[in-house]
Amino acid sequence: MQQDEAIAVSKSRRKRDMDELRKLGEELLSFDETTLTELGIPGNLLDAVRLANRIKSHGARRRQLHYIGKLMRNVDTTPIRVAIEARDHQNSTRTRDFHLLEELREALITAGDSSLAMVLEHFPLADRQHLRKLARQARKERDAHQPLRGSRRLFRYLRELQEDQGTSE
Repeated sequence: MQQDEAIAVSKSRRKRDMDELRKLGEELLSFDETTLTELGIPGNLLDAVRLANRIKSHGARRRQLHYIGKLMRNVDTTPIRVAIEARDHQNSTRTRDFHLLEELREALITAGDSSLAMVLEHFPLADRQHLRKLARQARKERDAHQPLRGSRRLFRYLRELQEDQGTSE
């Protein structure tokens, strides 16, 4: 019965599966050494990934990626997929948090005290007076066309608040 099922898989399907494994292997190249060893992938696959990271020639690298895809046929790819999803989620969270800080900073500089409530909604432990002072300095520098030191200080303060809030949760 199993042979009938194996035969029933089309050549196109096998090629798509191999292409997916090759792309998954290519994602492995972006992980650092520590993460690769934590994934618990077999030694021959780990060696192939290390070698692919050192290869500079396009053609040789492509051949090595195909070899990695071939080796991955015999590997449970679930932990690899989970690690890739976790990394991607972490990156998107960082980006979203960074954009939020930029928006809050810009609101404080342009709208002034009227946007203070919005910032305090996100960071209830923030020092109200310090935020006002930093926003006022940034606004004054922007209006005078001076270097934006105050804007950077304000962003740094907001980032510290975000980090403090992240560690307290």
